[in-house]
Amino acid sequence: MPSGTGWASISRFSEHAERVELCLFDASGRHEVQRIVLPEQTDQIFHGYLPQARPGMLYGYRVHGPFQPRSGHRFNGNKLLLDPYARNIVGVPRWHDALFGYRIGHGDGDLSFDRRDSAPYMPRCKVVESAFTWGDDRRPDVPWHEMIIYETHVRGLTMRHPGVPERLRGTYAGLSCAPVVDHLQRLGVTTLELMPVHAYIDDRHLVERGLRNHWGYNTIGYFAPDHRYSASGKVAEFKTMVRTLHAAGIEVILDVVYNHTAEGNEYGPTLSFRGIDNAAYYRLVPDAPRHYQDFTGCGNTLNMQHPRVLQLLMDSLRYWVTEMHVDGFRFDLASALARELFAVDRLSAFFDVLRQDPVLSQVKLIAEPWDLGSGGYQVGNFPVGWAEWNDKYRDTMRAYWKGDGGHIGEFAQRLTGSSDLYNRSSRRPYASINFVAAHDGFTLADLVSYNDKHNDANGEHNRDGHDHNRSWNCGVEGPSDDPEVKALRARLQRNLIATLMLSQGVPMLLAGDELGRTQQGNNNAYCQDNPISWVDWGSDDGQDLPGSLLYFTRQLIALRAAHPVFRRRDFFQGRPLMGSDVHDIVWLQPDGSEMSALTWRQDHARALAVFLSGEGLNEVDGRGRAVRDDSFVLLFNAASHEVVFELPAQLPLGPGELLVDTSRAGDELPALPFDPAQPFTLAARSLALLRFARSAGP
Repeated sequence: MPSGTGWASISRFSEHAERVELCLFDASGRHEVQRIVLPEQTDQIFHGYLPQARPGMLYGYRVHGPFQPRSGHRFNGNKLLLDPYARNIVGVPRWHDALFGYRIGHGDGDLSFDRRDSAPYMPRCKVVESAFTWGDDRRPDVPWHEMIIYETHVRGLTMRHPGVPERLRGTYAGLSCAPVVDHLQRLGVTTLELMPVHAYIDDRHLVERGLRNHWGYNTIGYFAPDHRYSASGKVAEFKTMVRTLHAAGIEVILDVVYNHTAEGNEYGPTLSFRGIDNAAYYRLVPDAPRHYQDFTGCGNTLNMQHPRVLQLLMDSLRYWVTEMHVDGFRFDLASALARELFAVDRLSAFFDVLRQDPVLSQVKLIAEPWDLGSGGYQVGNFPVGWAEWNDKYRDTMRAYWKGDGGHIGEFAQRLTGSSDLYNRSSRRPYASINFVAAHDGFTLADLVSYNDKHNDANGEHNRDGHDHNRSWNCGVEGPSDDPEVKALRARLQRNLIATLMLSQGVPMLLAGDELGRTQQGNNNAYCQDNPISWVDWGSDDGQDLPGSLLYFTRQLIALRAAHPVFRRRDFFQGRPLMGSDVHDIVWLQPDGSEMSALTWRQDHARALAVFLSGEGLNEVDGRGRAVRDDSFVLLFNAASHEVVFELPAQLPLGPGELLVDTSRAGDELPALPFDPAQPFTLAARSLALLRFARSAGP
């Protein structure tokens, strides 16, 4: 439904429907005041005209056709349906059996037709006023290799922020309040990755348990920002948030869920797509179309093979870029979008259309490179132009700092940008989105405080969530007042933050990890819209003072920003630099000798060092001059005992400085003089960073 006033053209796709009705409601939304049959049908599009269309008008659709579940058709004109193209959806479903197209508890399962009107229990679509003054807004266009991603939740980030007015907490307006923006800028964040903001549904089983789908991976409207995050109830509030963040130099990337919808499997409700044309919108089992192909674990999979479904996705993406000014997307379970038949096809229509699109080919595209179907794990296999969440990075860094053996070889691969995954397809290090914690799983603080998940609050008898977390509680499960346990946990968090920020690729920080946020051991807090999930801004680690995790994180991000050697555009070559015997990267054992094929495979090895040359960046600046940097040595010790490191004399190391030593809890980053001829003793489970200034020259 277009915005504006006067006559409006109305159209609704349905390949198999017999009749489509537009239903108009009064201002309260309680009374259906008019039904208008769309009289024309052209190329599977029902269309007509509506006089006096105006912003604020509430509407929905009823679509009539065969109710033949065994043939894949689930039309039911008794059900009010949401417009897949609605720009605003107001209200939420009030769960009632009338929302289902079949008669629950009657007949043969989902095959019995339900005649009850669902309108009293359904949300309404709302015509919006699209005019907005963007002024001189422009995308920050942060280069990939300079990005610092901050994954966050609109509501969860601000619900407990003391600087956000109470009426704005949990909203788009709250997210763009000055104290929040100031925190992000001071931290050094360049890019916000927002968990789903598309209009979504709270699952019936959650509502009946007094919970809600806090994460929002249950989309029902691909054009509408969820109204529950709006303090004003207006779509313009989202645009104002984007404009404010852009003015602060911060990009906005949306986590989008185009792989499935909130309608679930064949026993789910009829809210929109199922009632408009079930056989067109969903992947059905070919020889049993009553059932759905479920590659997502959520009951259904959108049918990207259908041109109208692909068009819906592309129209939605373009809308959020052109009308809402977002800077890119992270695609949830992206492998499901690339399935042509059953296999994941990297040359699918989805990729082809994106690659040639003049709008979408210019924004950031990030894949969650897996789904739950056979062959769905596709880390490293997405095309050029895409970045990927790298869960191999997450698992390796967790295992290494936990102290598990046999990981130093993969640790080195992940630290240097995962060339084994991305260089083979001519991609760059920044194709790897590196993270050690994300919304799904333990927070950083919980990763070092719990051996096991504690998801009892979810009401699923602790059966949900991952069991293989690669976490370590440092000897005590959960909170502890033991000074040694607390000190060790703080050190491990510093190790993981420092490793993340000093790795090649794009670092992604989970919101609140810099503040020591805990979810009390819940590693699947998808239904916890409460302090379990909300960021606690009053923790000790949240004080921006030396010794706090916030201070440490901010300093490490600044260090990364200041030194291009930690954010290279190309992979290390491991070869001597031109005109020199020095390599761009050298891996060392603690005794100063180079790592060998044998030592890389040693299961007992927990310590290693790496030399990074600032002379071998193979980059030029805006004036065409070669980019040069200081050289660095990183020392890693995941062992339970201290390790003495010696640096080989053949490295070009003059007097240096110790910049980071994670074993020092008070003032982690004062630069201290360091003589490379002297051995360096690194405490157990610690990381150190040594800097050696480059020689003067052009």
